[in-house]
Amino acid sequence: MLATLLVSVLAQEPQVAVPDMLTRAEWRARPPVISLVPHRVKKITVHHAGVARKKEPEFAQRLRNLQAWSQRDDFLAGGRGKPAWSDIPYHYYIDWDGTAAECREIVFPGDTNTTYDVWGHALVCLEGSLSTDEFTPSQKKSLYELVTWLAWYYRVPSSEIKGHKDYAPGETDCPGDFVYAELPALREHVKRVLGR
Repeated sequence: MLATLLVSVLAQEPQVAVPDMLTRAEWRARPPVISLVPHRVKKITVHHAGVARKKEPEFAQRLRNLQAWSQRDDFLAGGRGKPAWSDIPYHYYIDWDGTAAECREIVFPGDTNTTYDVWGHALVCLEGSLSTDEFTPSQKKSLYELVTWLAWYYRVPSSEIKGHKDYAPGETDCPGDFVYAELPALREHVKRVLGR
């Protein structure tokens, strides 16, 4: 009886298609440089890059540049040092024109330059400094599609869709004022589409 009820509930849930995005192979990602322990996604956390948007070079090259910077000891925009990370710290990255890309494999936790525990978080980053740069309509559309799919696929409740600064208050303004103001509407959208 319980099995029949579960099948019935799952059959009623909407199917959400995987959004179009550049794969790691398509942007020619290098392998991770540090071994990681897999995690299980329970939350979705939205970030912004925190630096002014650039339209050059082309997106795949910008991702390769970000990966190279991520995988070495280097400096953050404010001048503070950072250690080498395994890979790009985010699982997905959305370009200024709305093109999305796979970054770090989502089976592994991301990284952060703040003190929150990223274990269990799917990290989605939008290009730009989104308290000053425009949060473009194309970025917004891609963010809604990607987050809705992630919430459906990993069964993340809409209440667990938050911004970076929710987990690191006082340490960051990420994901920027424009994106943070959009998060309540994004949560409502996911709740409405998924019915949970």
